[in-house]
Amino acid sequence: MRHRLIFVAGIAVGYVLGARAGRERYEQLREKARQLAENPAVRNTVESAAQNGRQAASRAAHAVTERVGDRLPPVVGERLRAVKGGRSAEEEDWGTTNT
Repeated sequence: MRHRLIFVAGIAVGYVLGARAGRERYEQLREKARQLAENPAVRNTVESAAQNGRQAASRAAHAVTERVGDRLPPVVGERLRAVKGGRSAEEEDWGTTNT
């Protein structure tokens, strides 16, 4: 019960502080976030991290295939073959959204 009260109190304090900051501060934060997302250094870092993630997924797929082999469900086996086959990021849709 004590944890719930602390949680509810935290929500109340956050709401009050957020309401005091108002729409203007929200717009300032939103603009800063947009500028950060458009920064070339940030974009390069994100792309590098995505590439490293794809490489790690490929290595993991290889390790899983070696250990488990034919015991995988067909859908998983197809995905592993796609990753091992070196499909490009556009053809592969793991971890991507269209939003």
